[in-house]
Amino acid sequence: MSRDEATGSVVVVMGALSGIGEATALAFAQRGDVVVISDRHDDTGERLARYLKAVGATDALFVAADVRFEREIADVIDTTMSCFGRLDIAVNNSGTEGSPAPIVELGATQYAETFGSNVLGTLLSMKHELRVMQRQGSGVVINVASHFGDQGVPKSALYTASESAIIGLARAAATEAAPFGVRVHAIGPEYDADAITARIAGSPDNHSAAANIISHDRATTTGKMVDAIVHLGGTRAT
Repeated sequence: MSRDEATGSVVVVMGALSGIGEATALAFAQRGDVVVISDRHDDTGERLARYLKAVGATDALFVAADVRFEREIADVIDTTMSCFGRLDIAVNNSGTEGSPAPIVELGATQYAETFGSNVLGTLLSMKHELRVMQRQGSGVVINVASHFGDQGVPKSALYTASESAIIGLARAAATEAAPFGVRVHAIGPEYDADAITARIAGSPDNHSAAANIISHDRATTTGKMVDAIVHLGGTRAT
């Protein structure tokens, strides 16, 4: 499909094959947008792209990428522009909780594992998203972070630091992109007992500590997150 044929917004979702990323891709597809999804698993990605078209996407495309490698991220954005001619919304959801452990057990290997995907991946994704959005004079970038960026949990030092960095990247990028008519956001769930928080907490005691950081009525479900992402993306382009 060429730019002239594309209708709706052109959306890129990085880290689209599970959880919030998959649900976000589905939501944009169901409202009739063009959805480009990216992750590391080819077979799963191709199946999801076919499903997105079946549920309403104007078009859907999978481009494999590991966000730790800049050339692969650049290929996602370049392919999007080649196929559809523009990029309206980018959702950066790639990341890992790493290997949860006390600070006294952490080192360079664990640091590289966590910051490579979470911080470097987000930075490089924004770099290539913004280079096309700023040139076209419009667009929205949404970084999926976490409440861990503001509040620590036992054995989560590296994950907490990486999520804080994602929020900081978004704040700085927002000031740079605003003069070009581009918005940059960071958004993060406060607590989801079925998602990444439970894996980080590990033990039942740590899990309870994580849950007690916030009140139950402020817990964030995947559905709430996706609603917020779609809202921040704005109305469907025509």
